[in-house]
Amino acid sequence: MSQELLIKLALTVLLAPLLDFLILIFFGKKLSRQGDWYGTGVLFLCLGLASFILIQKLTVFEEPISFAFHWLDFGNVPVLGSLTVTLGITIDNLSAIMMVVVCIVSALVHLFSIGYMHGDVRYARYFAYLGLFTFSMLVIVLTNNFFTMYVGWELVGLSSYLLIGHWYEKKAASDAAMKAFIVNRIGDVGMFTGIMILYFTFHTFGFREIFEGMSAGQIPFGSQSWLTAAGILIFCGAIGKSAQFPLHVWLPDAMEGPTPVSALIHAATMVAAGVYLVARTFPMMTADALMVIAYIGAITAFISATIAITQNDIKKVLAYSTISQLGYMIMGLGVGAYTAGFFHLVTHAMFKAGLFLGSGSVIHAMHHALHHAGDHHTDPQDIRSMGGLRKKMPVTFTAFLIYSLAISGVPLTSGFLSKDSILAGTLAFGNLTGHYLIPIVGFLVAGMTAFYMFRLVILTFAGSHADAHRIEEIRESPWTMTLPLILFAVLSLFIFYSFRWLDFSRT
Repeated sequence: MSQELLIKLALTVLLAPLLDFLILIFFGKKLSRQGDWYGTGVLFLCLGLASFILIQKLTVFEEPISFAFHWLDFGNVPVLGSLTVTLGITIDNLSAIMMVVVCIVSALVHLFSIGYMHGDVRYARYFAYLGLFTFSMLVIVLTNNFFTMYVGWELVGLSSYLLIGHWYEKKAASDAAMKAFIVNRIGDVGMFTGIMILYFTFHTFGFREIFEGMSAGQIPFGSQSWLTAAGILIFCGAIGKSAQFPLHVWLPDAMEGPTPVSALIHAATMVAAGVYLVARTFPMMTADALMVIAYIGAITAFISATIAITQNDIKKVLAYSTISQLGYMIMGLGVGAYTAGFFHLVTHAMFKAGLFLGSGSVIHAMHHALHHAGDHHTDPQDIRSMGGLRKKMPVTFTAFLIYSLAISGVPLTSGFLSKDSILAGTLAFGNLTGHYLIPIVGFLVAGMTAFYMFRLVILTFAGSHADAHRIEEIRESPWTMTLPLILFAVLSLFIFYSFRWLDFSRT
């Protein structure tokens, strides 16, 4: 396997969803079933190629693989000096793992959507926008420079606006899409400013060139304070995308979009872009910048966990849970537990996407049952109107229970491994620096997470329904919806992330 072939495969993974978008947006209605299986097939192909690239990167190629070319050359520009724009991709362990995460979630969301969105008035357009979003995320993941990352960053904002507002005739959905778009732009202004500070100093957008310059002693305006400011400003982009305090207000409202969109955007990919940004720019973060990042993450994790306890809408509980877990990841990165923070991004992607799809399965069944019973007033998303669904939807219940165990950090689940690593990192940070508030918040939020998740499970699936007639017609979801639930449940177990789970020989 040559590096050139690996680069070609990575470019195929990157561009295939863009081609998928173009074909479906222009010719979707003329294709069989409006192109749903075509779009799904493209993403499963991308998943296969991304998995192959990851295996090759971990087993064959130790060093990062890069490909770059000069795109624009503006010559000498006043103030900025020589202005050239170089585009390219980098395949390292970070990008290879993230590429697989994006493709897994996107492929299974495509499959789930075939059942969930069946009969939708804009069915082909929905799948087209899924392809556009996946392409935008892969641009962020694979790029080797800040310029292309910012382009992908804005494309993700555009495609999320289109997906959240898919049912734009509903005012709440259109308002939520606009709110998400505007709030994210606030963070993006800070990110753009930080990138410009770096370019003014290094005259390049490339990650490698900037980090090498810093290691050689070159920093913005020769000041540690300016380097800290640049790091915090770039982190502002993550505050917007990853819904950190105080720009977390857009994500709960974004639940107005279709539930599979919530799983794709607000569980595993778009909101994880901010965490990926911090991980990618980690070498340039000063101690002061990391301290700010750690406290922002801790505040976000605590506030959103307290709100999740009080919610009765099944998707709102999961929305605030997502914000809390993103705060957990950011907190992990801020305390220097780099591997643990990114590890939790990967494990959380699986069980949180599964939780949203599981909630979609419940909402789908409740909606049809209430409609059949002639009840047009009961909210199909209110957990207080559920109960007793365990026997009606055994596959959904079992999968949902596994996800809840994972996010609560119960042993033998993936969440136990990643959350334990973050908590260990915060405890070490507290011992070294005296900032014990961060580990205290970390352990407290872990307990709160278990409380609100099992409250959700008990109210939705346990006991018996007060009005059995209303849920008499509830049935398990079709296989296109239950198969992704099963796969995400399997991927929420420990075995895929650690092969030394019971090594008692170590002390």
